[in-house]
Amino acid sequence: MRTAKQYDEDLMKMRNNIYVGGKRVQRNDSMFQPSLNVIRKTFDAVSDPEMKPLIVVPSELDGSDINRFTHTHRSIDDLMKKQEMTRKLCWASGNCIQRCMGTDALNAVGVVSKEIDEKKGTEYHKNFLKYLKYYQENDLIGNAAQTDVKGDRSKRPHQQKDPDLYLRIVEKKSDGIVVRGAKAHNTTGPYADEIIVLPTRALTKEEGDWAVSFAIPADTEGIKLVCRVSSMRERKHLDAPGCEFGMSDSMTIFEDVFVPWERVFMCGEWEFGARLALLFANYHRHSYCGCKPAVTDIIMGLTALVAEYNGIGKTPHVVDDISELMILAELVYASGIAASAKGSESSSGIFEPAFIYSNTGRYIAGENIYHEYSILAKAAGGLPATLPFEEDWYNDDTKDLLHKYIMRNPDISSEDQHRLFRFISDYSCSGIAGVYQYAGVHGGGSPIMEKIGVRATYDIELRKNIVKDLAGIKK
Repeated sequence: MRTAKQYDEDLMKMRNNIYVGGKRVQRNDSMFQPSLNVIRKTFDAVSDPEMKPLIVVPSELDGSDINRFTHTHRSIDDLMKKQEMTRKLCWASGNCIQRCMGTDALNAVGVVSKEIDEKKGTEYHKNFLKYLKYYQENDLIGNAAQTDVKGDRSKRPHQQKDPDLYLRIVEKKSDGIVVRGAKAHNTTGPYADEIIVLPTRALTKEEGDWAVSFAIPADTEGIKLVCRVSSMRERKHLDAPGCEFGMSDSMTIFEDVFVPWERVFMCGEWEFGARLALLFANYHRHSYCGCKPAVTDIIMGLTALVAEYNGIGKTPHVVDDISELMILAELVYASGIAASAKGSESSSGIFEPAFIYSNTGRYIAGENIYHEYSILAKAAGGLPATLPFEEDWYNDDTKDLLHKYIMRNPDISSEDQHRLFRFISDYSCSGIAGVYQYAGVHGGGSPIMEKIGVRATYDIELRKNIVKDLAGIKK
């Protein structure tokens, strides 16, 4: 298993194909450090006595110790522990742990490559197992590149005026394929070792060129990663661990990129486009049932603490609001537990979470993210939005006055009250807070997609027949 230091060193060996703000930058650029701090947590946790039982697991290939983020789930217990690991790591970083992107893509590809082989007589799963061994031995970070830019949403891939608006195969060679297109919203893009590409939707028989899945080093010739960076506001005096983290995404552009056959997991099998797209979504929504409760835990803690500092901790409506956050956190987490407990083994030996429950949990999380922030805002009041700049607390003309007038609970120091309100401001009304809120709605699929997923797989006829029996209506 790699250390964080080894990961940093490996990033610097990669070809420079990262663009931010009109400039080409290195993967270790200072703007990426908050995001890299999140990924480093996943390596450091291996040595943490509390986290080690969750994050270190025997490889399904050879029994050697590996990081769970490189593992394919081989039991219900694996699904349970992945969810628990995700929640606890998100506590440490304050939000998305990010590395689940690659894990969820690996598991989905592992299942579907086997199913394609069984129906088509291909050797994609053999490719996958070879790749999985390489991925585990090198303890890699994977970027899941699924969402196409899509162009005109009213038209299918083959109906677009520009066929490249969905990533596609433009050439098949004796030694591999050539692909062109772009994938959007790719969290971890600028600091991933590998890009794992998946289809974004169901496909038709006219759309074989868009039915493609593969893995490729993130610095491969022809790939450009145009990135957006989000991080907490810089602290100049009041250092705080929660302000050391951030996240970055890329639009990943493929300009006639060559992919060798041994790294291809789907090539033209359009019938499996929906299966692979939805299975990745299933795994990722299951991951959300671990990370989103952690975010609710933090919002809950902020609400409870600021209410205590404001002297309203026992006010009935505040107690009621905090209770609601408790229920939301555990309801989403319970959905993940149910998805794990009801999980099933695929022909590849990889376990899938139960689709109904992972989608239900993700839907509840997405629909309530702004409501949770509203609860925090009500308890905190308007100060997080208008808090004077940090430097004013260190200006001789204003510092004593600011310490005097921020006071609420006389038993709590003015510095601690200042620290809390500054963190609430960073967490709820800064630039990265806006990203967190949008990601809370759309990450892993917008709530409408979870509704569609649940509706498509739910047995409504069973419920109608229950009522017919009870009402004495003949079936």
